[in-house]
Amino acid sequence: METDRLIESLAEGLKPAPPRQVPRRIATAAMVGAPLALIVVATLLGFRPDLAVAVLGMTFWMKSGYALSLAVAGFWCAERLARPAGSARGGAWLAASALAVLVAIGLADLMMAAPQDRLAMWLGKSWRTCPRNILLLAAPTLALALLAVRSLAPTRLVQAGAAAGLFAGGVATLVYCLHCPETGPAFVATWYTLGVALSAAAGAALGPFVLRWR
Repeated sequence: METDRLIESLAEGLKPAPPRQVPRRIATAAMVGAPLALIVVATLLGFRPDLAVAVLGMTFWMKSGYALSLAVAGFWCAERLARPAGSARGGAWLAASALAVLVAIGLADLMMAAPQDRLAMWLGKSWRTCPRNILLLAAPTLALALLAVRSLAPTRLVQAGAAAGLFAGGVATLVYCLHCPETGPAFVATWYTLGVALSAAAGAALGPFVLRWR
C-alpha cells in the first residue's frame, strides 16, 4: 500500500511527453549544425567552382545520396539509442547497405580503368584532407546531437555516442559535397567513409562522458 501511494505521489501532476519529442530533438542538431558547416565551407573551404554544372551530373548526386543515407542511418540509430535499451540494428543495416553498394560500384569502376590509372582514381587529389575536413564540418552537429541524446534516456552510451557521430558525419558530408570536386566512387567509398567513421569514433569516445546520467 505504501508503495502504491509513493508511485501515485511521484506521478501526480505529470503530463504526457510531447509526441515525436525524441526525433525532433535530434533533428534540431542538424537544423543548426548544417548551416554552421555551410558557413565553414563558404568562408574557409570554398564552394567548388563548377558547382552549377556539377549538380546536373550523376556523380554529384551519387555522393550526395550516399551522404544522405549515412545521415539517415545515423539519425535512425541515435533516435533508437536515445531510449532505454534501444537497438540500432535497422540504422546499422542501412549504413552497411549503402556502403556495400558504393564499394561495389567503386570496384567495378576501378576494374574498368587502366591499371596505371587505378591508384590515382582511388586517392584522387584530396585524400589527405578529405577525412579531416568532414570531421571538422561534423563537429557542430556532433556536439548538438550529443546534447540532444543526453537530454533523453540513453543507456548504451558508447553506441549512442557513435550513432550521434554517424549522424553528424553524414550531415557534414552532405555539406562537404558542395566543396569537394572528387567524383570517383572508390574515392568516396574510402575517404568520405573514413571522415564519417572518424566522427562516429569521436562520438563513441565522448559518449560515456557526455551522455552519462547525473
